[in-house]
Amino acid sequence: MRRLITFPCAGDRLAGTLDEGGNSTGLLIVSGGNEIRIGAHRGMALLAARLAASGTPVLRYDRRGIGDSTGQNHGFLNSASDIAAAAATFVAETGVRRLIAFGNCDAATALALFHGVAGVDALVLANPWVIEDKDDLPAAAAIRARYAEKLRNPKEVLRLLRGGVNISKVFGGLRKISAAAPPAPDGLATRLFDALAASTIPVTILLARRDNTAIAFRKHWEAAPLAHVTLREYDTDSHSFATQADKQWLFEQIEAALAG
Repeated sequence: MRRLITFPCAGDRLAGTLDEGGNSTGLLIVSGGNEIRIGAHRGMALLAARLAASGTPVLRYDRRGIGDSTGQNHGFLNSASDIAAAAATFVAETGVRRLIAFGNCDAATALALFHGVAGVDALVLANPWVIEDKDDLPAAAAIRARYAEKLRNPKEVLRLLRGGVNISKVFGGLRKISAAAPPAPDGLATRLFDALAASTIPVTILLARRDNTAIAFRKHWEAAPLAHVTLREYDTDSHSFATQADKQWLFEQIEAALAG
């Protein structure tokens, strides 16, 4: 059964959707960006319904200032109270004894940083956001990967020779690559990896291999992999795992985490 709930958070009220199930392990879904709890392409709503059909209770919610929730939207870096309130409400509403939290993009980063205040038992983090660039180009690591892929493709080389490529965009990308600096010691990527290194709960990271956000994360991962964190990749460019095959893979990874 699916029902709408509201619950308090720092003087405001958050709106949530609870898909009920009889299992003692539940899934808390945290939305990324400024998305409402339904998710891109209704992906989070469909995922919740599928999991609930097999007995797993699932809670999705809008953080403050998003969707049906009240308050001001102060971004994912100020969402610790929202995550904690949602987790506490989920346990109170369902009585689950084991709580898994899942988020994509900056929701994954928020969970990595703030899961401690929510008391979750395991994390599933998809395409964690570690990009702090101010321009509208992809991260330097993503640009390098794209250029390498294109240069291995004879058709793309032919397009370049025939003038079918936006040269100004190419030069912009090359300038970004050449100017790319190492991550700041107090930057977002460093904070995320420090939080994961200090975590004492199981953590699974899921990457859409050809997604720009995932490519940027993987560059940091290669520099400092964490032995106790499980990293899995799927060959797609869909940041939100939008195709049927993507959805099936994501569902299987989350089921594995729920099974422990």
